[in-house]
Amino acid sequence: MVEVISSERSEAVLAQVRQAVKQTPVYDVHTHLYDPAFGDLLLYGIDDLLVYHYLVAEGFRQFDLPYEQFWSLSKEQQADAIWDALFIKNSPISESCRGVLTTLNLLGLDVKKRDLKNVRKWFADWDKADYTNHIMEKANVGSICMTNSPFDDLERPVWEQGFDRHHGFTSALRIDPLLLDWQRTSESLAQWEYDVTPELSDKTIAGIRHFLEDWTRKINGKYLMVSLPPDFCYPGDSECARIMESAVLPHCRDHGLPFAMMPGVKRGVNPLLKMAGDGVSKACVTSFSHLISAHPDNNFLITALSRENQYELCVAARKFRNLHIFGCWWFTNIPYLINEITSMRLELLGLSFTPQHSDARVLDQILYKWSHSREIIADVLCDKYTDLMKTGWEPTPNEVQRDVESLFGGAFIKFCEPNAGESATAQFFRRQQEAVPGHA
Repeated sequence: MVEVISSERSEAVLAQVRQAVKQTPVYDVHTHLYDPAFGDLLLYGIDDLLVYHYLVAEGFRQFDLPYEQFWSLSKEQQADAIWDALFIKNSPISESCRGVLTTLNLLGLDVKKRDLKNVRKWFADWDKADYTNHIMEKANVGSICMTNSPFDDLERPVWEQGFDRHHGFTSALRIDPLLLDWQRTSESLAQWEYDVTPELSDKTIAGIRHFLEDWTRKINGKYLMVSLPPDFCYPGDSECARIMESAVLPHCRDHGLPFAMMPGVKRGVNPLLKMAGDGVSKACVTSFSHLISAHPDNNFLITALSRENQYELCVAARKFRNLHIFGCWWFTNIPYLINEITSMRLELLGLSFTPQHSDARVLDQILYKWSHSREIIADVLCDKYTDLMKTGWEPTPNEVQRDVESLFGGAFIKFCEPNAGESATAQFFRRQQEAVPGHA
């Protein structure tokens, strides 16, 4: 007869779950943040929080000023307009607005005073490097993976000149222009003295491979990545599919690097909103299944923008062990959907996925994005462990800690570095625990 686990023992297990989720440092596997050595490219502070494109889009639902007038304002003036529209004239109830308040609250600032001027003064006193360390410690984020593009004219010179890297930052090589705008990108590569032409000849493919090798080595990229439009199709004769097939995937295979794809972005739905004007549409998961099936020796990372793609992707991940699903990206990064998607993934995939990444574009955002996500992930895990205990299975504290470490970066590390095995994961979390104040 199955032993019924007592309520007291059940509550003890759930307390262990919440403690593990709270205290385990996380590997933030996809962000738009920069190492402090990149200077002004690393965004932080109240004005950058307020002019984040999520809030800009919400602000224009309340503004009565023309688009061009808003864009002509200074960053501080834009922040003032958003603060007034979304925090003073309306209650800041959206997830993006709540995120700003959670961030300020966790930094010890009194949000009920609604004193934007004094909040600005508080941020002005910080050194960028010191503030970076402070935020990572408070957010309990052990490592941040950047998104690094050689095609960014502000970012590229920093890599070319070299810099002392912050211990908490890793890199990912972003190649959107290479795959999505080859005719223009071929001109850039030719100017950088790579032997390429607009025609995708064997010589051009070799030049692309040379470019990828140089930049993978230069940035020490942990994976390659691209955001893809909803109409991406494979197999196909598009330049995107051909470059992917003949250059990108062979490069990833030769270097043991995963290829990350982020489908579902519909660019420039409202160009007047600039960065805030991108939208979402359902992608064709069948195309990605064909791609993954055709390349069993490559590893693929996927996070989809559309809610409608999540179930089909989970089923695909059950079929392809070389596919790792990660995060709730952009428009799915709201509590309602994080809860739904994380529950579904646990029920279909067990622990073989990464439930969240911050996608942060402003450093301070890792405070609220991980605070909110940890709470939801803890709730979902408690539900699943409760279901387990109803069967008579009682997880031990070590098993709970192992599972949380898997979800917070361990499964990602194991997938990206399959030859390193469990030791690499254990070493990562030990280093992160030692680096965070308050941990032994």
